[in-house]
Amino acid sequence: MIQLDCLIVDDEPDIRELLELTLARMGLSTASTGTLSEARNELSSKSFRLCLTDMRLPDGDGIELVEDISEKWPDMPVAVITAHGNMELAIKALKNGAFDFVSKPVDLKVLRNLVETALKLTGSNDNLKVSKVPSGDLSDTPELFGSSTAIEAIRKMTTKLARSQAPVHISGESGTGKELAARMIHAQGPRSDHAFVAVNCGAIPQELMESEFFGHVKGSFTGAIADKSGLFQVANHGTLFLDEIADLPMIMQVKLLRAIQEKTIRPIGGTNESAIDVRIISATHKNLQQLVEEGLFRQDLYYRVNVIELNLPALREHTEDLPGLIDFCLDKICQKNDIPKPEIQGEAMQALISHHYPGNVRELENILEGALALHEDNRVVAKDLKLSRTTPVPASATFDGTLEQQVEHFEKQIIENALNTNQWNRTAAANQLGISLRQLRYKLEKLGLDKQAE
Repeated sequence: MIQLDCLIVDDEPDIRELLELTLARMGLSTASTGTLSEARNELSSKSFRLCLTDMRLPDGDGIELVEDISEKWPDMPVAVITAHGNMELAIKALKNGAFDFVSKPVDLKVLRNLVETALKLTGSNDNLKVSKVPSGDLSDTPELFGSSTAIEAIRKMTTKLARSQAPVHISGESGTGKELAARMIHAQGPRSDHAFVAVNCGAIPQELMESEFFGHVKGSFTGAIADKSGLFQVANHGTLFLDEIADLPMIMQVKLLRAIQEKTIRPIGGTNESAIDVRIISATHKNLQQLVEEGLFRQDLYYRVNVIELNLPALREHTEDLPGLIDFCLDKICQKNDIPKPEIQGEAMQALISHHYPGNVRELENILEGALALHEDNRVVAKDLKLSRTTPVPASATFDGTLEQQVEHFEKQIIENALNTNQWNRTAAANQLGISLRQLRYKLEKLGLDKQAE
């Protein structure tokens, strides 16, 4: 089978010629067609690394082609060419599996950036290979810890999202690891050899926001004593992570929307716009949809940043990961502080397992860090944890065994206590424990309590 770099699909001969010339100057081989049926014939007879397709074709549309390729050739990135300002179609294509989009009239620099990024996914050109995540200590490696079904699903989703350039919005409670998930997407994707720039939108003073995001030129305002690059320039060819995006004021939401849609920025005081090639990942612990309904967040920006949503589960929704997570966090904290790893005494372990964790993994890390500052004789006891909300620990609660065996033992006690308190009403017990009824049923079966609860 003939192997080529790119299939170009557009019914306008001038556009096809422009794209062919541009890619030829990049040293890439191409084939071009003007219809959907011809494109399907080319795909069946030749092998391609990338497809560029117009959205409107004489016998169909580009989304049909995106869906075909996503199903039959999932490793082939597809970028769509849209009419200027037609963001609804571009977003629809991204939701259906398109790698990225470029608007007409085609900006050749934007096109070249898109093509170079897409071809890194195939890895067949030495100069376009994706760099690997550098090895290092536990804190350097972007990885969500856990083996639960919920965490495995998130891990698979980040791998899938890494192959796209679609904007991703990460939702979830504070402390669930939203920035970590964003770093995982970046590290596994074709931008991994460029910068990952994280910014807390709520931490930038409103009067400095435009300068921080887009930069400024010398003399553009009082205090601008030199040219300054903004976050978009720093993140160029990489990923810009907008944490707590819900905290952006309305005026900045408008400017951000334009930068994302046009893929260009203009520094304060500048006269020329410059093309930027940045993947946007955003996050917030707030409900963006509700803020849109309340008029506090622009609906058009919401649809632009929330092309794909990744929701991170709260720690109480995957408590089966707690034993390993506690051990993992201890390793990380002890390694960071260069101290020996202590033993967690039985009552302390039960207190950790029964805690509600409104602050999720971040709260767990803080609790353990505080305990390590207070513990003695290389043992962590319950009083070292300084927990404000736990299920009471029975005075006789001592149990020897592995960490996993201790956790299972105390978890069984806690669930039995909750069931007894609520006359074995499963719904009431689940509410008291802060878990779903489905999770409670799973734990009852796992711990051998399901027969007792009937």
